[in-house]
Amino acid sequence: MSLDLVQEAPHDGGRLLRTLAAFRATGHSDMAFGGPVIDNGTTLAITGLHSAQTRSLQGLRVRSGYGLGGKALLMGRPVSVTNYHDARGITHQYDGPVRAEQLETVTALPIVVDRVPRMVVYVGHRAQVVLGDVWYDTFLPLVRRLEREIAVDDEVRRRVGALRGFGSPAAPAAPPEVQLTRADLRDISDELADLASLVQDQALRARLEEVRNRVEHGRSPAAPPSRRTPSVPTGLAAREIDVLAQVALGQSNREVAAALGLVESTVKSYLKNAMRKLHATNRVHAVRLAREAGVID
Repeated sequence: MSLDLVQEAPHDGGRLLRTLAAFRATGHSDMAFGGPVIDNGTTLAITGLHSAQTRSLQGLRVRSGYGLGGKALLMGRPVSVTNYHDARGITHQYDGPVRAEQLETVTALPIVVDRVPRMVVYVGHRAQVVLGDVWYDTFLPLVRRLEREIAVDDEVRRRVGALRGFGSPAAPAAPPEVQLTRADLRDISDELADLASLVQDQALRARLEEVRNRVEHGRSPAAPPSRRTPSVPTGLAAREIDVLAQVALGQSNREVAAALGLVESTVKSYLKNAMRKLHATNRVHAVRLAREAGVID
């Protein structure tokens, strides 16, 4: 059974281009560019350009401590210059590519997860612009969202990588494929549903749901049938049960979010998953079916 996902992180491919477009629009800037931090945090790879006039910056490798981005990478905080080419306090190894884009005012914003820089986003103006604190503050929601997406993406990849271990032979003498029990597959399915509810990126969420569907369809026909009453649905994840228990108390989605320390959109995702698993038509119906199944009081 294959559990492959397209390996595209928030700092790769189409997701990076969408991120750069959002930063450029937020900063009302002429251009945005950036990419992931590689080589154990020593190098920034510029792999994405938005509204570029040339390809001069594409593929550039910026060393930590060098240039504007290297300084932001080293310090772990935003760095900005009003007149890039005459700026003091940064080295000027990369002036050629920047000059080709006719950039004057440039800001480098590091994206840091668990105190480790993971990518750097630049926003640039082709004129000299004085940037105030309010301008910087407008980027905070984008930066925080990107940090969360990278953290969730890391966890998704870790868990999916672990799930790939299911079905692998333990030794050369073992059968080429290990039959998973229904409980194994149900646990994998629940894990993927749990992850999908935490992911904000629609494309990644769709890929997780696709993998989950393959897991659902791959349940071993040789496995013994479930001993539960067929009319009682099973397979609810722990967080889905927590949400249903709060809903059973008559709480709104906002109140459930506050009680469980979640955001409201995550509560909606958990509730939607629970309703789908229970084949419920609404939240009241879901609570009733969960009580019949004995998963909530």
